[in-house]
Amino acid sequence: MKKYLHRKTGIVYALIVPFCVLFFVSCSTVKEQKEKPNVILIMVDDQGYGDIASLGNPYIKTPNIDGLHAQSARFTDYHVSPTCAPTRAAILTGHHSNRAGVWHTVNGRSLILERETTMAQVFKENGYSTGIFGKWHLGDNYPFRPQDKGFDEVLVHGGGGEEQTMDYWDNDYFDDTYMHNGKLEQYEGFCTDVWFENAKNYIAENKNKPFFCYLSTNAAHSPYFVADKYSDPYKDNENIPNAAFYGLIANVDENIGKLVDYLESIKLMDNTIIIFTTDNGTAAGAKIEKGGDRLDGFIAKGYNSGMRGIKASMYEGGHRVPLFIHWKNGGITTGKDINELTAHYDVFPTLVELCGLNVKEDLKFDGKSLVPLINGNTEEFEDRIVITNSQRIENPEPWRRTALMQKNWRVINGTELYDLKTDPEQRVDIAEQHPEKMAGFKKAYDAWWEEISPSYKDQPYIIIGHEAENPVNLYCHDWHTDKVSPWHQRHIRTGYVDNGYWLVRVEESGTYTFKLRRWPEEIHLPMNAEAPVRPAKPGTSVTESKKSKSLTVREAKLVIQDYESAKEVDPSAEYVEFTVDLKKGETKLITEFTLDDGVNIGAYYVNVEKQ
Repeated sequence: MKKYLHRKTGIVYALIVPFCVLFFVSCSTVKEQKEKPNVILIMVDDQGYGDIASLGNPYIKTPNIDGLHAQSARFTDYHVSPTCAPTRAAILTGHHSNRAGVWHTVNGRSLILERETTMAQVFKENGYSTGIFGKWHLGDNYPFRPQDKGFDEVLVHGGGGEEQTMDYWDNDYFDDTYMHNGKLEQYEGFCTDVWFENAKNYIAENKNKPFFCYLSTNAAHSPYFVADKYSDPYKDNENIPNAAFYGLIANVDENIGKLVDYLESIKLMDNTIIIFTTDNGTAAGAKIEKGGDRLDGFIAKGYNSGMRGIKASMYEGGHRVPLFIHWKNGGITTGKDINELTAHYDVFPTLVELCGLNVKEDLKFDGKSLVPLINGNTEEFEDRIVITNSQRIENPEPWRRTALMQKNWRVINGTELYDLKTDPEQRVDIAEQHPEKMAGFKKAYDAWWEEISPSYKDQPYIIIGHEAENPVNLYCHDWHTDKVSPWHQRHIRTGYVDNGYWLVRVEESGTYTFKLRRWPEEIHLPMNAEAPVRPAKPGTSVTESKKSKSLTVREAKLVIQDYESAKEVDPSAEYVEFTVDLKKGETKLITEFTLDDGVNIGAYYVNVEKQ
């Protein structure tokens, strides 16, 4: 990759303007440009700060990411949310994820609020073409889909990862079916290869005008399916917790190299801003020591840059991730570490400044442009506070799995204090030694909470009966739950519950049909059937992972507005259908399947159509 990213070390550019004022701009300073730059935002899923060779990992090979690192502005103290969807909401809106309404990855709280404006919308308003390839995870229904939030070209899988409920049933990373501009289409090849190849096709079609390309891979998220040629180099190494996880990253790295080669070949590399980042701490590149908390413990195996915790942790390893920015024509071509505290909601205002975008006056950011830092001006960042949390409940609670950060200080959950200068692994809580400092941090947090919490009343409503999406397919992935059930407590890692409700808005009064399903429509299974078994893919170690068992459903029930009805289930039928007259407005949709043992669960899939 170094072959394609050109370095201009020590060169000084001079620009003569009226009155003979001479401005000197070094290679590390953003240069003014008349031509709008293209933007490629690469976000890798579940890859942590330590899962890159150039950031110190002695086991992994990432030559193309390393090449980008060598010739970029590198933000060494950059923080995101501890899990997937919240980070995506923050980076795309410039708002804290809590303000954007996204503080969970399921349970209806991964749906970006309708009122939020994304960078894709702003780029589009400024004459850019916009495309997304890969993972969206901010809503699969109107008005939350990428095409509803500013993207012209859309190629994505469903939900937060392949094999989740929202995703097409047979998807397993190879030769899968994706949503392309609102329609399901099957693609040949490995998922990451498909995203990058189609992104290159999109770039080719839009090379004569500015474009914003969001390349958001589902790799290296579980399930850890990858061709053996990528994972084999990491097998049988006792220091590597998960060879397939590294293999997924190796494939991403290969594709980044191919993308840079392609941009160079069509002469777009120089005026394209490339941003590389990830969405949370490592998911499988480090293993917690035996007996430690599974998310927040200390690392015993693998590499995590000396940080405590992994993905979903409130400690450093859960939310400090890489951020590289490269732009040759903008003068960002030399490897430069920037050590000030920065965050995911800074990326949008940074691009606004770099690209000279016009934004509406009422669009205010929680973040701030990183351009001053790139240019060496640290004044605005010296005392800033960044707050990140992992709520994963229906309504946020103060200090829940929270990190408040300022310079080298880290306040955890309002009770613990760490100084990263002397204790980078966050082993020694020094809160009792600094009561005044803790009081100041708590005061700052209380002010932040008071300011942001009114936005929590805004609800994400899936709209039914709208011409933009009719019929609508609803998934249990988006159930809201007012309380955590005992079942949920036993299966907290999955984030799924046994039942809940959908928040829906009826767009128009009229007659609607509801089809309640146990299985997704595409596999055409009877209600009480057992899931089919899928063979492994040739040349891989991928094995069948869908182990859903059969259920005997006796009765189906539907509740919406003032309608409530139950029907006996025909075990040979694929669904139970209800026809309902609905009034325009916001409401809850509740479904119920009664099993032969008397247990009640929700319908995992519901098709709603306005007649």
